[in-house]
Amino acid sequence: MSINRIEDVWGPRTPHLPGDPWPARVDMYLDEGVRESDVEWHQSACVLCSNGCGIDIAVQGGRMVGVRGREQDRVNHGRLGPKGLFGWQANRSPDRLTTPLVRDGGELRAASWDEAMNLVVERSREVLRRHGPLGMGFFTSGQLFLEDYYTLGLIVRGGIGTPHLDANTRLCTATSDFALKESFGTDGDPGSLADFDLCDTLFLVGHNMAETHTVLWARVLDRLEGPEPPRLVVVDPRRTAVAERAEVHLAVRPGTNLALLNGIQAALIRNGMVDTDFVDQHTIGFDRLAEVVAAYDPDTVAGICGVAAADIERAARVIGEAQRLVSTCLQGVYQSHEATASACQVNNITLLRGMIGKPGCSVFQLNGQPTAQNTRETGADGDLVGMRNWQNPQHVADLARLWNVEPAQIPSWAPPTHIMQIMRYAEEGSIRFLWVSGTNPAVSLPELHRIRSILKQDRLFLVVSDAFLTETAALADVVLPAALWGEKVGTYTNHDRTVHLSERAVQPPGEAKPDLEIFLSYAAGLGLQDKDGQPLVKWSTPEECFEAFKEVTRGRPCDYSGLSYAKLRGGSGIQWPCTESAPEGTERLYTDHRFNTDTAYCEDYGHDLTTGAAFERKDHADLGAAGRAILKAAHHHPPHEPPSEERPFLFTSGRTTYHFHTRTKTGRARQLQDAAPRPWVELAAADAEALGIVEGDLVRVESARGHLEAPARLTGSREGVVFAPFHYGYRDRLGDTSSSDAPEQAHPTAANELTLTAWDPVSKQPQVKLAAVSVKKMTS
Repeated sequence: MSINRIEDVWGPRTPHLPGDPWPARVDMYLDEGVRESDVEWHQSACVLCSNGCGIDIAVQGGRMVGVRGREQDRVNHGRLGPKGLFGWQANRSPDRLTTPLVRDGGELRAASWDEAMNLVVERSREVLRRHGPLGMGFFTSGQLFLEDYYTLGLIVRGGIGTPHLDANTRLCTATSDFALKESFGTDGDPGSLADFDLCDTLFLVGHNMAETHTVLWARVLDRLEGPEPPRLVVVDPRRTAVAERAEVHLAVRPGTNLALLNGIQAALIRNGMVDTDFVDQHTIGFDRLAEVVAAYDPDTVAGICGVAAADIERAARVIGEAQRLVSTCLQGVYQSHEATASACQVNNITLLRGMIGKPGCSVFQLNGQPTAQNTRETGADGDLVGMRNWQNPQHVADLARLWNVEPAQIPSWAPPTHIMQIMRYAEEGSIRFLWVSGTNPAVSLPELHRIRSILKQDRLFLVVSDAFLTETAALADVVLPAALWGEKVGTYTNHDRTVHLSERAVQPPGEAKPDLEIFLSYAAGLGLQDKDGQPLVKWSTPEECFEAFKEVTRGRPCDYSGLSYAKLRGGSGIQWPCTESAPEGTERLYTDHRFNTDTAYCEDYGHDLTTGAAFERKDHADLGAAGRAILKAAHHHPPHEPPSEERPFLFTSGRTTYHFHTRTKTGRARQLQDAAPRPWVELAAADAEALGIVEGDLVRVESARGHLEAPARLTGSREGVVFAPFHYGYRDRLGDTSSSDAPEQAHPTAANELTLTAWDPVSKQPQVKLAAVSVKKMTS
């Protein structure tokens, strides 16, 4: 049986009472004429959003022919969304990269693996000889596997010794990571997806769950349409499908989340809706928080945020009356100038209400990508592996012992370098080698004309490993063809810490190789060794890598020591920490209300939320948190680029139902591409009328940095806000090939042409949801 998840995105309802198990519903799609009984099924999980739904891959004659949801999986109970049902078809796309490419005379030509890897190794050695480790930069994905990231992290941090390693999770969930560390001491969402089945109130801040996490929204819909539905408060400037179901919809002005959240906290305190026993026993910082938020009365917040004071009071009352509260946030919070400060206030609301460590009670600092959590755990972004603190010499020494390298080899004199700083170093010429794996910064990073100019530099040697000739790969000096999901073995972890195993279902096409094999070849070519002269990387298979990773997590918050490939085969995913004492995993963290804030154990000493200034060990020790959560406060400041007479609108971007990131895969799935083949621009109906724009008119949206052109859609979103999806690069059609000249052609469609180079001071997450723009109707 095949189903349609294009028109019927969330599928039929299976309503249930709170506390009842979420009923199973198996969604499946098979190629026409293929029968379920005639295929081989291979266990996996979806890699097209951070929900990480359990999935089985159907294979017939050595070829993928469909997928079905895994009924027994704890994450999705058999359900799949549009991307999960159809996105796998990218694996079969005729324009897959099947051989390495090297730039010769300005053009990319086919090459052997030996030629390509020898060139990569030779240039690496040259840069290391002339510029040292700081001349080397690496930028990876949020869609590879744990084993890929851990191998890369060891090579870069333990072998080459450069801090210049980040992942594109910096663009989607760096703030999740940092907010959890600021409040609770270490990374890791504390709750379980089952809490959505149990809660009586939902507080959703800054994300459109109906489109970005379709299966999770189906889970919420089953509660909303069942007996005893939860109350729903939504913060979003757009009138989304989620907002339409809300008891209170706060359509805030973009860039004002912090003021709103301060106002809600002030109301909770003023109205006696704080769990004072919990706060007194298990948190620190309440007096300072109360002092700060007292300045945010309803009328003040209404003036800042552009919402009614009465609605702010209503929202606080709903949250304050909750007995089982689940709060969530995502990119509308994270991709802003006050990202970490705002996300911490969502944590604060959870703590003020004592809603943590209990069934139906949690905060979810959600992820955007399927393996974003793994970049954080493996040290492939802004953290050290195993959630160690880069400022703690004991943590660094312990990691050096496990890797058998000198502690000084691991760069810990400064925080790991974030991608915007990596690009700045490349722009200035101090980074001369950049390896981009599984991501497309020529579309995903802000201020794209600047990013293109950096990547095009002759002095920068650019290596790209990918499955397709993306906009970024088209600029590379060497392109390495990579295997996709379903063509390699590995594990990955979702946003409630559920670890899944993905088996290899089919062979990669042509000469494409798994990322792990590519990284192992690179390490061997460089001759990386430990301090005893033995190979630094001591594994050759994914499972061997997983076993090694288990040891570096033992005793740390993300403890994988009780997991194994064998244990993950055949059933559902398992949540970390999974240990000898918790062999079936751990559904919820902090059930004893003791948090990971001991100075010797914590993953980060914290920051000033306004300036981003990092605290030192003595600062953290002076707090005396000692196992208590930290209530962190901050005042609101206006965005860096407010509207002006010349550019009177605020531009914001986001994701949509049918595409993922820069469409590298979803743009090659026929059903998904047909559902959303081109970008659009959303305008409030009143704004469109004032501009003489009607539905479907071609409009030009322009900032101080660039412009995009797309058809207009008229919506019920708040006036003064312009929205466009960020997925689209310089191709409007499936199968078109990008070139380095494509951005200058015809109608620019990339949302990040408009965005500015700025980032949150703490998480360093780029601020891509706030830009001042003008809008005008294009004449034919």
